[in-house]
Amino acid sequence: MENRTTRLTLLIDPKKKAVFERLCAEEDVTPSQMVRQFIRNYIEERLGPDWREQVFSEDD
Repeated sequence: MENRTTRLTLLIDPKKKAVFERLCAEEDVTPSQMVRQFIRNYIEERLGPDWREQVFSEDD
């Protein structure tokens, strides 16, 4: 089960942030939801479709 208690801070150009927020709003998703999706896609790309078993079966 996913635990959403860890914060990820990143620095981004203000103009890119504004465009990203606008594009997210057009898709009716929050920027946080989209970043989480990017991360899931990247993990799956690197670890394969069974990545959840790998990640969530490991000890914390």
